[in-house]
Amino acid sequence: MTMIERPLDLDAVQAFVRIAELGSFTRAAEATGATQSAVSLKLKRLEERLGCRLVERTPRYVQLSARGEAFLEHARELMRVHDRACTGLAGARQRLTIGISDHVAGPELPALIARMNGQDPQLLIEIRIGSSGDLLQSYDRRELDTVIVRLHAGRSDGEVLAEETLGWFAAPGWKHRAGEPLPVATMPEPCGVRAIAGQRLDEAGVPWTEVFVGGGVAAVSAAVMAGLGVAALARRMLPLGAVDVGPKLGLPDLPRLPILLHSRVKDGPPGAALAALSAALRSAVRD
Repeated sequence: MTMIERPLDLDAVQAFVRIAELGSFTRAAEATGATQSAVSLKLKRLEERLGCRLVERTPRYVQLSARGEAFLEHARELMRVHDRACTGLAGARQRLTIGISDHVAGPELPALIARMNGQDPQLLIEIRIGSSGDLLQSYDRRELDTVIVRLHAGRSDGEVLAEETLGWFAAPGWKHRAGEPLPVATMPEPCGVRAIAGQRLDEAGVPWTEVFVGGGVAAVSAAVMAGLGVAALARRMLPLGAVDVGPKLGLPDLPRLPILLHSRVKDGPPGAALAALSAALRSAVRD
């Protein structure tokens, strides 16, 4: 039996694991923040250290050798032990940063957070509420791990979590004064729901005017319940008692708008927490 006298280089072991999982030196380099030549050199040194070839290189793809297949699980376990040791020593907590559209984060938000926290109380959850457009820009800049937003113009990516019907809501007893433009409470531009509502009213030839612009759905809902006018919102976003006045006033139907998940999170405690959040949100929208 050959004894390995010197310890293995953990960076080289990590490079080997990334090559095996991603099937590419180029993608392994991107994942580890290194150059392709640096990854190749690390693998070469690891193979020299172990005294065997771990990876068979071909012009089209990367394939593990029999020795490489046998070493892969040991390498993964070595990295898991290393990560647990570092986390335990530093007392570090994994962080999950989520952006949620104000048109999606309804009264269920405390319950959604509780579901996520129940997956791993040690997970540090950071939530930012904002407009879909602003959150998507932050996501593209990698300032957020995940965003849950309404369908946004110009985007065709993301996973559909649910679809939700919007309506024209007003306070109980509110009446539209005949001959006057429809008073509408809205979110500020570039809110996608605001744009769709205005477009539908214009296409139907319904005169309208903004009477209130709120910095969030809560403010718009308050204006509606105060009797200022109507707003295009999902029913679950409004206080109990709000009335859908669309059919009575002959207002145009609003489309079912999807709720989309954009995320780079897949595995581990953050992935489990995100899966719990997605399931709870689907249930809330169905209800």
